[in-house]
Amino acid sequence: MRPPRQGKLGSKRERTLTPSRHLRETPRQSGGGRSRAVLVEKARQSIEQGSKSFAAASMLFDRTTRERAHLLYAWCRRCDDIADGQDHGGTLTLDNSNARDRVEAIRVLTHRALDGQPTAELAFDAFGQVAAECGLTREMADDVIDGFALDAAGWRPRSEADLMRYCFHVAGAVGVMMARVMGVPADDHDTLDRACDLGFAFQLNNIARDIWEDDAAGRCYLPLEWLAEMDIPPGQHMKPMYRAKLAELAKRLVDLAEQHEAAARLGAARLRFRHRWAVISAARIYGAIGREVRELGEHAWDHRVHTSKLAKLNHVRAAFFESLRKPDPVEKMPCWTRGEMMIMARMEAPPAPIPQTPLRDEEVRPANPPANPKPTPPPESA
Repeated sequence: MRPPRQGKLGSKRERTLTPSRHLRETPRQSGGGRSRAVLVEKARQSIEQGSKSFAAASMLFDRTTRERAHLLYAWCRRCDDIADGQDHGGTLTLDNSNARDRVEAIRVLTHRALDGQPTAELAFDAFGQVAAECGLTREMADDVIDGFALDAAGWRPRSEADLMRYCFHVAGAVGVMMARVMGVPADDHDTLDRACDLGFAFQLNNIARDIWEDDAAGRCYLPLEWLAEMDIPPGQHMKPMYRAKLAELAKRLVDLAEQHEAAARLGAARLRFRHRWAVISAARIYGAIGREVRELGEHAWDHRVHTSKLAKLNHVRAAFFESLRKPDPVEKMPCWTRGEMMIMARMEAPPAPIPQTPLRDEEVRPANPPANPKPTPPPESA
């Protein structure tokens, strides 16, 4: 039998790989090339399913701001779902074996979206769209993602400062991005600080409400120092014998939230009326959740505290009239600030990689020395 002929298609000759003249880099496009209208509609569906409180408050925005808020929320919701194995905040299905990998995937997709590249994930493309429109930065996004990384590492706060750092990552940094969505300039640091305060207040109220749910998922955001002060052994705070002491700690969380909520109202006063109305509505709704937890005391976790539709409408109505007058003065500003939390976050972060690009020796020798350098002439005699 004759061996098969080695023609052009069957040749075994190795070919040298060279850069193709036909392949081009993927062009940068806001939203990964998706239609903005499609992104907005899917984001609207996400917020209506995931947070009725935010959905109600966002209706007070003008159309452009409302769409941008929905785009940002869709990213936050999707990141949270990926990190926790949830679907729009449903039951936690954690798998610690690859929690870090999921957070790394969130970071990679987010960075790709910020670079204007398609991600195959609608929520991340939505983030790329709103980031391009509002000037959201990689640093802002990484501040939020670092909160998911803390959860993935099984982190627990030791001190109140640790607790506030976590609140900064998962809520305060989001408040800063929302302020940018509402048109607050990047150099208006005081207003951005007040937006961060509102995020602090939201998260502290959430932690007070969700102590039982977090415990069921193997998490606890009560500082270890707080538990030690109350003589509550770690991991035992939901035991019936400690309910009265737990109620005291929940009250402490809500009191702290109220300080930041009051400070946030000072920043809201600088916003346009509709934006101010929406922010104060959200503050009143979330503040009411925390205050109910405080009032229920030991019974706060017998069932999940929530706000009814009628109560939300009443808060929106009250927020309208509150938006027409100047905010009440704050006697003492909160001791925890965005600047302090950013410093803590940067100090805890791993060191930046050392650049590997060689530096040119300027004014010492040329970058490309000539092949046959000319000899240096001898100095002239005096």
